[in-house]
Amino acid sequence: MADSRFLVGNGAGFSGDRVDAPLPVLKTLIASGLPSAMFFETLGERTVALAHLEKRRDPNAGYEPMLERLLEPILALAQQNGIPLLGNWGAANPPAAARAVARLAMAQGLPDLRIALVEGDDVTGLVAGGQLPVHEADAGLDMGAWKLIAANAYIGAEPLVEALAQDADVVVAGRTSDPALAIAPLAHHFGWRLDDWDALALGAATGHLLECGSQVTGGVFWDPGFKDIPDPANIGFPIAEVTRDGGLVITKAANTGGLVDLRTIKEQLLYELHDPSHYITPDVVLDISQCRAEQAGQDRVALHNLRGHARPDTLKVTASFEGSWLGEGEVSVAGPNALARARATAEVLLQRMKIRGLDVRARVDLIGVASVHDSDHGALWRSYAGPEPEDIRIRLAVEAQSRDDADQASREVLALLCCGTAGTGGARWRVTPRILTRSHLVLRERVPTRVSVRTAKEIAG
Repeated sequence: MADSRFLVGNGAGFSGDRVDAPLPVLKTLIASGLPSAMFFETLGERTVALAHLEKRRDPNAGYEPMLERLLEPILALAQQNGIPLLGNWGAANPPAAARAVARLAMAQGLPDLRIALVEGDDVTGLVAGGQLPVHEADAGLDMGAWKLIAANAYIGAEPLVEALAQDADVVVAGRTSDPALAIAPLAHHFGWRLDDWDALALGAATGHLLECGSQVTGGVFWDPGFKDIPDPANIGFPIAEVTRDGGLVITKAANTGGLVDLRTIKEQLLYELHDPSHYITPDVVLDISQCRAEQAGQDRVALHNLRGHARPDTLKVTASFEGSWLGEGEVSVAGPNALARARATAEVLLQRMKIRGLDVRARVDLIGVASVHDSDHGALWRSYAGPEPEDIRIRLAVEAQSRDDADQASREVLALLCCGTAGTGGARWRVTPRILTRSHLVLRERVPTRVSVRTAKEIAG
């Protein structure tokens, strides 16, 4: 019989997360002496789209850019202690990610490291052929003028469990659901049936709480003077302790900052939930409507009364499109009368769009006065009557169908170094492709997954 307790640690909550975070988690798992696994969640909707664009540029790119930096400090230690590492690091190019892991393993003298490659989430052909219904929430989006980049289905835990059953040390996948990365090692360890809805709900809750990394241990929660956390420069990443009888405790890596309490748990538990009684994942529908959280010690919170319902027949698909361009330009004004100079500069920028006949949709923000909560028409910065700021950052943002229009518009901030008001400086600009996403649904049987497990030496050739 499998051990009655199992630990799941998280090493990343998004692409670009702290690369020094995984090692304290792994050390804590090892010190516990309990069977454990560790997962890395590095994908968002736009992350996958950007990865596909990178793959177009370079067929050996398109996977998590920090993959080697995340794994380098922990790969050998994890294998030596029998702790599998799972991640959706593959993004748009899981085979390339597997090769990167193999190269790293060979460099560390680990030729027998077993690497599982999980494929099948790319369903671009189905969307391109108009074979999938648009999810009701996105039915009104007109993508007729936009070019399809890629479409990826959110696959569940089943292929990940299969990989672990083949003794994989590292599991490399593309677009998985976030909770699946935690469900898989738990289902493998405890031998859960994939229709044991309450057991899978326990796994889904584990994954949901851990998926954003330090967001459940004080990150984002932190609000100095109102919600303080210790040692914020060293926030520890989360660990879940799961028991065979349905127990779940969330804690964090030892000797790290941050905190785990009822407030951090409740904030993360409700994160991204539209209906607490019906949180849909590919593996199970999670019901937290009767959930009870209990402080079980310092940096330990237990959760009770998690329930599950049958999984959906369909999987969510995120399709990414490119079509227009985003141009951004920024410049600063500072010192006495900065507000008047910033307002005048903003009006000049908007006038310049018209004078030059640039086909753009433009917005100006006065950062330090009004930006996040302002309208596209600048209603707040035009009416602002508060204290005079000492410095203001002026941001011009434009959308254009052509790259050249976006570039020419955003470059207008550069001209302000000589044509602008007194004390104007620090100009910068850039142009990037805009990406839009639309959700579709696909019957799960139309998304066959493939699992292959090979050693690092075999992959590296």
